[in-house]
Amino acid sequence: MPATVKQLMDEANAVVPKITMEEAKALIAGGNAVVVDVRDSAELAQTGKIKGALHIPRGSLEFRADASTSYHDPKLNPGKTVIVYCAAGSRAALAGKSLKDMGYADVRNLGGFKDWADAGGEVEGGV
Repeated sequence: MPATVKQLMDEANAVVPKITMEEAKALIAGGNAVVVDVRDSAELAQTGKIKGALHIPRGSLEFRADASTSYHDPKLNPGKTVIVYCAAGSRAALAGKSLKDMGYADVRNLGGFKDWADAGGEVEGGV
């Protein structure tokens, strides 16, 4: 039987823990975390991104995460904590599950960019 979006989300949320802004800041300050924005380029152009975050749209994440492809981004390291976020947290959860499936051991879901920005988190770019 085919999976539903709800089933996919439940599976993702079961293996990719949701974290708070404070937890994310502490992980980033520890120096062994990479933050990944999985939103589309148009979203990022409008709002900017978390300062220092990699922008890897959800549609190309697996290619950028796999060291055996020519698209690999060496900043995306399976030995680091990976903090993913999107607009509301759903794409981040699914992206996080893919990363976990690919061998990234420590993946966290920060949720939505707007929450970060509204709470005064550092942002760069945007209109």
